[in-house]
Amino acid sequence: MTREPGIERRREEVKVRRARVGRGLIWAATALLLVLALVQGLYRAEVIGFGFANWRPVLYAYLLWSAALCGGLVLIRGDRGHQALFVLPAVLFTVAVVIFPTFFGLFIAFSEWNLSSFGGRRFNGLDNFYAMMNDPYYWNAMGNMVFYVAFVFVQYAIAFGLALLLNAEIRARKFFRVAFLLPFMLSPVAVSWMIGKSIMEYRFGPAAQLARFLGWDSPAFFATPWIAKFSIMALDSWVSIPFIMILLLAGLQALPKEIQEAARIDGANGWQAFWKITFPLMLPVSITAIVLRTIFQLKLADIVINTTAGGPGGATDSITSFIYREYRDRSNVGYGTMMAEFYFIMIVIFLTVVLALVSRWMRRAT
Repeated sequence: MTREPGIERRREEVKVRRARVGRGLIWAATALLLVLALVQGLYRAEVIGFGFANWRPVLYAYLLWSAALCGGLVLIRGDRGHQALFVLPAVLFTVAVVIFPTFFGLFIAFSEWNLSSFGGRRFNGLDNFYAMMNDPYYWNAMGNMVFYVAFVFVQYAIAFGLALLLNAEIRARKFFRVAFLLPFMLSPVAVSWMIGKSIMEYRFGPAAQLARFLGWDSPAFFATPWIAKFSIMALDSWVSIPFIMILLLAGLQALPKEIQEAARIDGANGWQAFWKITFPLMLPVSITAIVLRTIFQLKLADIVINTTAGGPGGATDSITSFIYREYRDRSNVGYGTMMAEFYFIMIVIFLTVVLALVSRWMRRAT
């Protein structure tokens, strides 16, 4: 049975009108949200003299925009718009708790705002940025981060050796797998107190007593800058190596056994089989483990804060621990936020470049 052309034409006209209404609804709600956010931002920056007492109207406008976006997509796309409604809540939630705070942080970063003063927040332009560029302690912490991130490769090498060991046919293999995973189940805060503040305590700690027995007269693990850095990395490695190890162990168990057996038949020894077969086949897993561990390392703070508090003299500070002390000790919200936003941008650029280089290198290698 064929449909009349007039009915089809009317249906198409209804769809077009619905789509126009949907687009108009979305654009109107978007314009309202942008205008309110711009007015409130300019008012808070003391550029204009009118605005709202708080950001609550902007929040209400965002909720209205979210509802308008959902309704507009249904009007524009029909059934496909209903499908998009299942994804939109997650997207809108991400915008609310990730993207908006990031841009709001940029707004705070260009302000002089110290919680210990009575003046409140005041827009100061690029003063925080200039102060950060001339802050030797911040750039010292940035240099420390280069060392901490480079130490990930040491952790990777140790983890690869442990993964090879646990993948071999050894006695009590299941027990050792569970035992080596135990540090990963502990909080870095607990590890820093349990080991850094207790076992490595320079007067009565077991590690200090053992060091004296071996000939170290004053075993202060956190008093000398370089010893303190390596001590922090030892604690961090004890927590983090099991994470890399379990990823590499899963990759080793997924390798085809036939290739390794063929290498043995051809007369390859253990080192040749590892370097020519196992390691190349494990490159995708290895790169994934290193990249993930690098991301976690860029957030290093808890162990530094609990063991050295950045000392001696800021020598062991990570960027995150330095920003934390700027907030806690000096209550300098504006300057601390500027450092955090700049570090965030540096991380995004660094990881983007690293992932692009890794992807290009993997395409050439495979």
